[in-house]
Amino acid sequence: MENVSHRSRFSLLLPVLLTVLFVPELAFAQETSQELFTVNNTWMLVATFLVFIMHLGFACLESGLTQAKNTTNILFKNTGVVAIGLLTYAICGFNLMYPGDFSIGQFFGFAGFGIDPGADGNTVAYADGAYTYWTDFIFQAMFAATAATIVSGAVAERIKLGSFLMFTTLYVALIYPIAGSWKWGGGWLDQMGFYDFAGSTLVHSVGGWGALAGIIVLGPRLGKYVNDQIRPIAGHNMPLATIGVFLLWLGWFGFNGGSVLSADPELVSLVFVTTSLAAAAGVIGAMGASWMLQHKPDLSMVLNGALAGLVGITAGADVVSVMSSIIIGLIAGVIVVVSVLQIDRAQLDDPVGAVSVHLVCGIWGTLAVGIFGIGDYSFVTQLIGVVAYGVFSFVAALAIFYALKACCGVRVSEEEERTGLDVSEHGMEAYGGFQITHR
Repeated sequence: MENVSHRSRFSLLLPVLLTVLFVPELAFAQETSQELFTVNNTWMLVATFLVFIMHLGFACLESGLTQAKNTTNILFKNTGVVAIGLLTYAICGFNLMYPGDFSIGQFFGFAGFGIDPGADGNTVAYADGAYTYWTDFIFQAMFAATAATIVSGAVAERIKLGSFLMFTTLYVALIYPIAGSWKWGGGWLDQMGFYDFAGSTLVHSVGGWGALAGIIVLGPRLGKYVNDQIRPIAGHNMPLATIGVFLLWLGWFGFNGGSVLSADPELVSLVFVTTSLAAAAGVIGAMGASWMLQHKPDLSMVLNGALAGLVGITAGADVVSVMSSIIIGLIAGVIVVVSVLQIDRAQLDDPVGAVSVHLVCGIWGTLAVGIFGIGDYSFVTQLIGVVAYGVFSFVAALAIFYALKACCGVRVSEEEERTGLDVSEHGMEAYGGFQITHR
């Protein structure tokens, strides 16, 4: 019986494999078959799994680049962010981001609370057979949670857990999807011709602006800046941080590859190549820049260089040439090193370099579409989009943080910060027998 079952499954899969391997152009040119619909939808779900893995990458990276006494807190926040992002996106975020109709110009629309596939949501009729309604939702929901995760690293080691979770809820439920609707939901920036393939601005810069606002409201960690001198606070686990970056790099194949929104073999392959080459170039760019400016090769800078290249290529991974992707990544790697050093000199304390990686390189990647994009892409339009998202996201994030500061406070006490948030906020240690050190 088991052998019959295997043969039966193989006979069902054979037409699908033949379609993908031998007649991709014909299949995509004609009306989507049920087999191709299955292939498309399966790839989109695999991409969703990969984006989900990115949250583990963020957790490892942030934990590794911060102090051991705050590890449990970092892990708790990264777990909470995923749950909050998924639930709020189901309750209202998805229908804010993809409203169908806009009630206030092309700036705001809302299709109602909850998610409902309707009669055709899980058939070939939905999205031209590229994926089902449920796949559409879960793929986009993973992106929503990512935006808040970016903020987590920047405000690490001194923010109250409750305040961070409240900020996350408001930012992911309202700000991220409204901003996203302007492009991906067919809003005013989409009408203008603004282009952001997978979210250099819509995800990374939106998260980066929230991170910058949090840093400003919170202020630096104790002992970070003393008598106008920068005192490095080293991360406690570089192997963990390195694992985090490689998990993120892996996840980016789903982040960018899934943004093709089908299993189109040519385009998915191109996006994989441009994504990886940009990341590799980002490593080299950061390596050279850190070696020159700091006189020693800095692993944390190189790790952020890989992420910088990934963020930089995300806006145009499908519309730039392979050689252009290398240039974009290389420049991003240099930019991130310069940005980290300058932000530190400005006494804006970002423990993991989130603002430099996601905001600064997200802006660069978005503008790069207007420089390197193969097609009719306007640098001015890209700049308008960058400014619009910056103003909306930064002002909204500042308002939320200041409101939280006024009503319940956003920063832990000095004693709690010195003790570490693992003990003061959670009553537990990440590592058994850890000896508390005071700064």
